[in-house]
Formats: sequence, C-alpha cells, structure tokens
Amino acid sequence: MSNQGSTETELVQARAQLALASERLAALDAATRGIAGLLDVDAVLELIVERVRDLVRARYAALGIVDSFGAIERFVTIGINPEERERIGDPPRGHGLLGLIIREGRTFRLPEIADHPASSGFPPNHPPMHSFLGVPVVVKGSSVGNLYLTEKVGAVEFSEDDQALVEMFALHAGIAIENARLHEQVQRLAIVEERERIAKDLHDGIIQSIYAVGLSLEDLPELMDDDPAEARARIDRAIDALHVTIRDIRNFIMGLRPELLDQRDLVGSLQALAEAVRLNSLVEVESAIDTTAAAALPDHARAPVFHIAQEALSNVARHSRATRASIVLRRDPGSVRLEISDNGVGFDPGQERSPTHQGLANMAGRAARHGAQLSIESSTGVGTRIIVTLDAAPGPSDRRSDPAREQEAR
Repeated sequence: MSNQGSTETELVQARAQLALASERLAALDAATRGIAGLLDVDAVLELIVERVRDLVRARYAALGIVDSFGAIERFVTIGINPEERERIGDPPRGHGLLGLIIREGRTFRLPEIADHPASSGFPPNHPPMHSFLGVPVVVKGSSVGNLYLTEKVGAVEFSEDDQALVEMFALHAGIAIENARLHEQVQRLAIVEERERIAKDLHDGIIQSIYAVGLSLEDLPELMDDDPAEARARIDRAIDALHVTIRDIRNFIMGLRPELLDQRDLVGSLQALAEAVRLNSLVEVESAIDTTAAAALPDHARAPVFHIAQEALSNVARHSRATRASIVLRRDPGSVRLEISDNGVGFDPGQERSPTHQGLANMAGRAARHGAQLSIESSTGVGTRIIVTLDAAPGPSDRRSDPAREQEAR
C-alpha cells in the first residue's frame, strides 16, 4: 500500500509539474506574441518590461538599453511609480552589478543583491530589493540591452525555470527591438526621401515659375518709359502667373498636381508651358506635341514628363541665352520621345556643375525613378538638346496584335 501511495503521489506531482510547465509555456507564447506585432520602439520597450515581469511574477522589472560605449542610455521600468522614480533621481548608467552584466554578457541569478561583490548599493529613496535575475538581450551576437527583475513574488529567489523562461523571452525581445528599430529607420529614410522629392518638385515647378516671373520684370523700368502699353501687359501677365503659382502652392500642400497639369491634359499642359516661357522670357518657343504620343504614355509618366519639360525650358530661359527653343513630343515604335532644344551658348555636359545648379541632376533623377532614359547633347556655342525616351504603354491595338497575349486570353 505504501508503494502504491508513493506512486500515486509521484503521479500527482508529475501532472502538477506538467500543468505548470504548460502554463508557463503558454504565458511565454502570449508574451512573445504580444511584443512581436509592435513597430514603435517606445511601445515595444514598455511592453517587454510589462510582459517579462508578469512572466516570472516579479515585483519590479526594468530594461536597460546599452549604447556603443557600454553605458545604459535608456532605462525603462515597471513597479516604481513616477513619484518614487522622481525621488530616486537619475536612472542608472551601468555601474555595480548592472555594469557587470553589461561587461560579461551573461545571466546572473541571485537570492540577495547586496551579497554579490559587484553590488554598489542603492541610492537614497530607492525601494529595498533582494532577489535578482539579470538576463542579456542579444541580437545577432550583439547586446542591445539587459532585462533586470527583482523581488520574486511568493519566493525568496527566482528559480532555474524562471531563468530559462526569461532567457527565451529575451531572444524574442531582441528580435522585437531590432524590428522596431529597423521600421523606425525605414520611416526616417522615407521622410528624408520625401523631403528630397518635395525640394525637387518645388525647384522643378513652383520656384522656376516664380523665377520666370522675376525674369519677365527685370527690364520693366526701362520698358515703362519706352513702351508703357507693353509694360502694363507684362505686369498683367506676371500677376496672372503669380496667381497660378499661388494655386500651385496650395495644391502642392494639399498633395495635388500643379495647376497647369491639373486642369488640362498633357498636350494642353505642354503647349501652355511653351506659351508661358515665350511670354515671360525673350525666347521664342515652338511646340510640336503629338496627341498619339501623349496618349501612349503610362499614367504614372505624365507628370514626370511635364516636370522634365518644365525644368528644361526653365534652364533655357535662365542659362542658355537662346533666342529660339522647341519642345517636341512624338511617338516612336514602342516608345515615346520628348525633346527640348535651343540655339543658345551650350555647355560641356562632362563639366562638374555648381551645387546651386541642380536642374540637370533633377531631370536625370526624375527620369531614372520612372524608368526613362535621359540624354544631353550640347557643346559650347551650338546649343543644347535634352532627349527623354520612355517605353510606350501598350494600347488596344498592341494587345490585339500580340500572339502571346491572344494565346493567354484563350
């Protein structure tokens, strides 16, 4: 009977241990799932501290994020209220026992913090802490911080099972922190790229329009004496151009396309652009815009083509000293070709440009982003030609004549 009773007791204990292990693993799974979906760094750090405390039933928990010099740069805690934290003073920097974990990069589990030789004590107004569990958080072999837990609830110290759970959780915590940091970096990069795009759009469109208005008014004082009627007409055109620019700025802020392109199709927009340059400069601009070429452009390429033409004609007005220019959009087999040429002084395309002259770089970058090829033909004294070539979007006739598409359709 005694042997049977002992066996039954052992079975009960084994079942209890198995149930406890299953419960702890379920808690670990819930904790790791909770932090896995967050992409905000601050939210991830706070949730990690909250979940790890609950995971092993600690009264206090903290996560120290370590900088490249081995010092704690962020210290996220739970269990200490804001008033207590204020009375304690500055957060730890990584001295004493905390510094030992940073330097050695391994787990420490202690029944009494004060008994360890590396312990440097607590600052005034700090709550008493005895049992301790410190676990490094490592990502790809590099430490990103450490988890610190103190005051095991219901026991004098943390157990080996507690240590194993926190070490497993620390692996997931490291991945969650790294993912959130990468997401933050991607967002910052997107902001930088968006700022560059906005700067280029402003330069290519709105700033160029304002410059053209200023250019048209440069000789206005002399013109008022020599030809008052022309002076008044030029002022009227400048006012109209500034009104359009104001609308462009408003639309730009609202995320819309420039007014010139917003109210017309591409053909009308390019023709209006040529007319605006002719009116606001001393350059006679001819336009030859093929409607079939404009229709063959992919939708995403229409605004870039307009902006490249705008930049190119602005460069003609500002720098070329040309008297004539032309803008041509035509359809070639399988492609669409935009050409802007002038009879100005020309330049050496291979010569390094001034940082303040970003027009050519802006055009090249815009063309590259939209899969277009841009070439520049120029030399001193013979003018300049800008050529942009894009793949044409397949039209209905193209699709009907493509045997592969017909086979696919069948």
